[in-house]
Amino acid sequence: MGEGKDGAALSRKPVSSDVAAFVEAARKAPTPIPGRGRLVFALDATMSRQATWDLAQHLQGRMFQVAADLGGLDVQLVYFRGHGECRASRFVSGGQGLASLMSRIEVRGGTTQIRRVLAHVRDEARRAKVGALVFVGDAMEESVDRVMGVAGEMAMAGVKAFMFQEGDDLATASAFKEIARLSGGAYGAFDAGAAHRLESLLRAAAAYAAGGRQALESEAQRDAAANLLLQQMR
Repeated sequence: MGEGKDGAALSRKPVSSDVAAFVEAARKAPTPIPGRGRLVFALDATMSRQATWDLAQHLQGRMFQVAADLGGLDVQLVYFRGHGECRASRFVSGGQGLASLMSRIEVRGGTTQIRRVLAHVRDEARRAKVGALVFVGDAMEESVDRVMGVAGEMAMAGVKAFMFQEGDDLATASAFKEIARLSGGAYGAFDAGAAHRLESLLRAAAAYAAGGRQALESEAQRDAAANLLLQQMR
């Protein structure tokens, strides 16, 4: 599983029109700037996720805003949907570029592919430092043992996972919390109607990816959600 030059296919499914549009948008996205923080923004794009996908698309620019004063941030979009489709863009340097990528994607039915996301982030981090993974989802439908094995490998590559769960499914919460714990990251939950809560979580994760723990500590002084994440991290 690896990233292509202009927008990676992490699966071998036939190319659909929206995938082609995604790849084209990736080619046009702002070029990353060497030396800046890097964050992987991964989302579940299966059918139940339409409302949260739209919300995340609207809010993702906040990550770049909070990172701007910390030297900036380059973000890679990773998503999965359907039965076996998992894709990654190249890293982009601005919220407008990321929004353009997200606007090309339609949700589809399918099951979770969190293990593939973690393996991809692990491989990215082995090539060049990745400050954090932000994952937004509402389910975990895979073998917990297999997922945790890859989570440990990702942690060894130096990536902290910020696992953000929509809803209150207990099994999902347990798995997300364990991924966060293994990586030294943090877990947060939000309701589909709580845009402010998700915004705060995204801002906090971006602060960490761009400026490290000190930046997250500063964000935590202003925001309760950031403080909750900080208290979990080691």
